[in-house]
Amino acid sequence: MVSEPLEIDEARRLILDAAGRLPPEQVELWEALGRVLAEDVSADAPVPAFDSSAMDGFAIRAQDVAHATAGSPSVLRIVGEARAGSRARATVGDGQAISISTGAMVPKGADAVVRVEDTCRRGECVEVLAPCARDQDIRHAGEDMQAGQTVLQAGRWVGPAELGVLGSLGYETVPCAREPRLSVLVSGDELIAPGEPMRPGTVRDSNSVTIGALARLAGAQVISSTTMPDEPDATTRAIAAAVHGADVAVICGGVSVGAHDHVRPSLESLGGRQVFWGIALKPGHPAWFGSLGSTLIFALPGNPVSAMVTFVLLVAPALRALLGVPSQDASYTAVMDSDYEKPAGRAHAVRCRLRAHEDGWHATPTGAQGSHILTSMLDADALAMIPGDTTKVGVGERVQIEPLRMWVGDPQ
Repeated sequence: MVSEPLEIDEARRLILDAAGRLPPEQVELWEALGRVLAEDVSADAPVPAFDSSAMDGFAIRAQDVAHATAGSPSVLRIVGEARAGSRARATVGDGQAISISTGAMVPKGADAVVRVEDTCRRGECVEVLAPCARDQDIRHAGEDMQAGQTVLQAGRWVGPAELGVLGSLGYETVPCAREPRLSVLVSGDELIAPGEPMRPGTVRDSNSVTIGALARLAGAQVISSTTMPDEPDATTRAIAAAVHGADVAVICGGVSVGAHDHVRPSLESLGGRQVFWGIALKPGHPAWFGSLGSTLIFALPGNPVSAMVTFVLLVAPALRALLGVPSQDASYTAVMDSDYEKPAGRAHAVRCRLRAHEDGWHATPTGAQGSHILTSMLDADALAMIPGDTTKVGVGERVQIEPLRMWVGDPQ
């Protein structure tokens, strides 16, 4: 158990150590969009399965039209037709041609396709007005995928192109990682639902919405979303209910040391195991991570921006690990376009806009960085991670960044 505030990298290491991969399940092809492959996918046959025409035109022998010009065309006798979905009965011989549709099998004897635009049909003959190279406009068997080739790897998000590949390989169902089941708990006597009338001292609940949305974008299935009052017994009951059937529970608020912060004592009374409490980061310092039974528990700060930032930095990597999405070692940096000052101590996660320049990304803070200013997230593309021992970053200095908008289909 770790109780001293951790650097963000160490906190994430501990989280990933605890997040084991979930078991696979078979998903209907049309339902697999946005899911994660649980197994490698290999082609059991070449794709395309046969040589086919890339154009509407005529299947010919290239040597028969080697000297064709518009003024002196090569004349070939048409001996049949090749249509998509069927095999031509005739064979192309010396001085012969078979009319062919895009996607049709190339007939025996042909080694090229001349497009319609380069021909002029005259009854049972066709005039070829330009030379045609061998293999011209022929799609060869296996040109897209070879038999036995691994074309999709486990841990890959399934997007439209992946669905197309799976469909072309004949998959009716797809082996996918089970979606992590996630529950959301938000603590606060002051919270009211969006449709409720305002009362003195009340605040509309935004964390239920933002955390639930972030969870869905990260590939989780949100199975419940509940608000709870700042009261010990109610907190304990709500947590006990939230972990039922959940792989992950995310709690917002009530995790600090105030008189009305009951999350940590409730977790302790329920037998929760603390891995760490506190990270050396602003915003997000009082974040707690551990488990209750088989459920991973993330207790995040209640301030709206703190909740979102700690979800992106701590919870999202855990969800990717549960899904089997490989960790990426890529390091992202950006050049700061404005000065940023802070006291030594905790690292700062600064909400920034990104703009592409010739020397790479440039970052500009979105404005006031208070953890209650949710609008600062509206135009934020990334978090600029300013180390704890750094007190000032000047214009033109390069900093590490954490992308904010890399979710389903584009994992970091």
